[in-house]
Amino acid sequence: MPPSLAACVFFFFSVLGLISSVHSHLCSPHHQSLCPTFTSTPPFPFSFSPGCGHPSFQIKCYANHSIITINNLAFSLLHYEPNSTSLLLSPYITNSTIKAKSLSTSNCSSPHFLSIPSRSINLSSSPFRFSDGSCNRLSVLKPCSPPNLPNCSHCPWECKLIKSPVKLLPGCGSSRSSVPNQGCQDDVLGYLDNFLQLGIELEWDEAQDSYFSSCRDCEANSGICGFNSSDPSRQFLCLHTKAQLSPPWISKHNPHRVAILCSVLAVTCLMVMASVSLAIIRSRRRLHSSATEEDPTTLFLQRHRSASLLPPVFTYEELESSTNKFDTKRKIGDGGFGSVYLGQLYDSRVVAVKYLHKPHHSAASGKAFSNKCFCNEILILSSIDHPNLVKLHGYCSDPRGLLLVYDYVPNGTLADHLHGPKSLYRKGSMTWQVRVDIALQTAMVMEYLHFSVVPPVVHRDITSSNIFVERDMRIKVGDFGLSRLLVFPETTSSSSGYVWTGPQGTPGYLDPDYHRSFRLTDKSDVYSFGVVLLELISGQKAVDQRRDKRELALADMMVSKIQMGLLHQVVDPVLIVDGNVTDGVDVAAELAFRCVAAEKDDRPDAREVVQELRRIRGRIRGISRASSSNVIGADVAKS
Repeated sequence: MPPSLAACVFFFFSVLGLISSVHSHLCSPHHQSLCPTFTSTPPFPFSFSPGCGHPSFQIKCYANHSIITINNLAFSLLHYEPNSTSLLLSPYITNSTIKAKSLSTSNCSSPHFLSIPSRSINLSSSPFRFSDGSCNRLSVLKPCSPPNLPNCSHCPWECKLIKSPVKLLPGCGSSRSSVPNQGCQDDVLGYLDNFLQLGIELEWDEAQDSYFSSCRDCEANSGICGFNSSDPSRQFLCLHTKAQLSPPWISKHNPHRVAILCSVLAVTCLMVMASVSLAIIRSRRRLHSSATEEDPTTLFLQRHRSASLLPPVFTYEELESSTNKFDTKRKIGDGGFGSVYLGQLYDSRVVAVKYLHKPHHSAASGKAFSNKCFCNEILILSSIDHPNLVKLHGYCSDPRGLLLVYDYVPNGTLADHLHGPKSLYRKGSMTWQVRVDIALQTAMVMEYLHFSVVPPVVHRDITSSNIFVERDMRIKVGDFGLSRLLVFPETTSSSSGYVWTGPQGTPGYLDPDYHRSFRLTDKSDVYSFGVVLLELISGQKAVDQRRDKRELALADMMVSKIQMGLLHQVVDPVLIVDGNVTDGVDVAAELAFRCVAAEKDDRPDAREVVQELRRIRGRIRGISRASSSNVIGADVAKS
């Protein structure tokens, strides 16, 4: 660093140090390393410092977890999505809790049930409420008869929980649940302990708390939001930085002259530093550009697509740094073609980084296939745009690895929700209406690819593992490595509607007509979608080795049951209410039956699928409104 720049930087930070030492009480970003679950300084209403943020959202930061306290109960913060109004919390387990339960001799509080508090989790007088998903999972929980109870005279709280688990979360109430009973539990306390460890979701409503609107007005005037715990009638404080950042020595002489001098010096130093930094960045990019010009993958992409239309190029070092050197603790997925890591870019964006597996040196074709998938996904995703498609933010082609950078979708895949290790926990939110919405959004993506993109795109790998679920249960379809454009040779009539190519896809979802004939059409995607729809109806996997050989593939099993009129035997138990299959499931099963027809010409196209699912969704909403009206009418009649 040049001496003049070093002196400028030293003076600038000396001034900043003096100002910050005079006014250390101001709300400021946390100076330690960031707490887990927060990828940047926590936004309002959260705060690490007393007197800042919202009084109900104070966070205590530790090495590997964050703690929030609600009504004198401490919780570990498991997950928070930026710009969201919900939290995933688990009761905080301390060493004293473990010791107390281990020394207990009453058998009331087994040391194995560490997460269960000794009283209900009460959210009264706080801005929080339990989410419907968390309430639903407790409201359907029942002990098997007769319940296995401890000595109720010594353990009244445990007995209450076993008899009525929903008492753990007062305010839920069984009437809030539209989810059918999923069967009794022999070990209710064990289920509750697991339920709490996985986390309960709390929501808050900004519109019901004047604190949030006051803060927005404060920030609009360049203020910092804080609160005054000593005055309940005037809790909100707006700290104006301009007034409070002026140190006392400015007002003793000529305040305007000194303030202007400091401002000019600070701006000058910042401009010099920015210029030097920009020069360094440009130099590095020139070096990187000269290196990538010789990269065959980059040359291939530029031959097929204008450089201005391709997504940004990242360096290997940037993505390696963003994932903490591809730390295994940051691995969030592992598929056939690559591992996916959670990353944070230099601009604080949280992304998913797919690191394509390196092919074996002995398999030359494997290398070609990996490069082909890599280029194929970049070319296709850079030419399409749909709200239910995963967005590609950039890529890196480097001798050390091929990497793709996508949106991070934090709520797992549809396969996780239906079949994963936490599927029992997650199925509480997978109501029939949610499943129909997921099917409709997936079908709309298929319709977009087949009818709105020119030339049309066949995804070739529509599976529940490639449908990513957001927190609000909206979905995004990803993984276009196997996708193909329906481009027909000039010597072939496009009316045939297919291209010749070797069958590729996921077992259980692969179109049998395409597998036989090597003719890929848009109806091949319709077949794969039909299998996903059967998964949503049955809750079962597309291929399951535990089933009978003739029913190994879900499509074979479901088609057989539907033909024999035995659909009710294979419907997901979650979708059965009072012994009856939820309304609309049979219509959806008929649609899936048509989608997985052995002959492609017997299948509907994507437009027909979307139209039918919209009718099913409208029917469900109509029934829901009618049910609500009946309930209201009954209440009025009683009153």
